[in-house]
Amino acid sequence: SLAAGPSFGAPSPPPLPPPSGSSAAAPPAGGRDRKMVSAEQLVLDLCDPELRENALLELSKKREIFQDLAPLLWHSFGTVAALLQEIVSIYPSLSPPTLSPVASNRVCNALALLQCVASHPDTRIPFLNAHIPLYLYPFLNTTSKTRPFEYLRLTSLGVIGALVKVDDSEVIGFLLQTEIIPLCLRTMEMGSELSKTYLINT
Repeated sequence: SLAAGPSFGAPSPPPLPPPSGSSAAAPPAGGRDRKMVSAEQLVLDLCDPELRENALLELSKKREIFQDLAPLLWHSFGTVAALLQEIVSIYPSLSPPTLSPVASNRVCNALALLQCVASHPDTRIPFLNAHIPLYLYPFLNTTSKTRPFEYLRLTSLGVIGALVKVDDSEVIGFLLQTEIIPLCLRTMEMGSELSKTYLINT
C-alpha cells in the first residue's frame, strides 16, 4: 500500500460489557488493547496542531497493525476535518509549484490515512458520499515533475485505487461523474513511470 483533513460521523459507541458470567470486569490493557489505546491517543492528537505532525507520521506507518483504524478515524470528532485541513493547507503551494519535500511528506501521511478510510468496507461509501475524493483532484491536476509533486500524485492515486479495488457500481458511478478520467490522463502524460504503472495496474 502507498504511504506517505468536517467530521462526518458520529462518536464511536462505548465498548461492550464483558460476556455474562465473565469474571473479568474489563480486558487487560495489553496486546491488542494496548495497540488500540495507542491508536486512539494518536487519533486524538490529530486534532492538536502541535501534535498533529507526529500523529500523522506514526499512524501512517502503523496503520496496518491498528485494527479498525478506519472507523476510528471516521467516527472520531474532528478527525476528518483535521485531515482535510492538512490537504487544503498546501493548495497555495500547487500553483506556482513551491511545495517543499517536508510539506509533501506531511500531506502524503494524511492521504495515507484517507486511503485507509477509503479501503474499509464500513467507511468506503460514507467517505464517497462526503465527496472526499474531490479534495484530491487538485493534486492530480499538477504538472510539476519534481519529487514532492510526484509523491503527492502517487499517494492521491492510492486513495482512488483503494476506492476502485472493490467492484462497486456506486463507486464507479460517482467517479465517472467527476473529472477523474481527464485527471488520470494528465497523470499518464505528466507523471513518472511509477505513476503510469500504478494507473495501468489499477
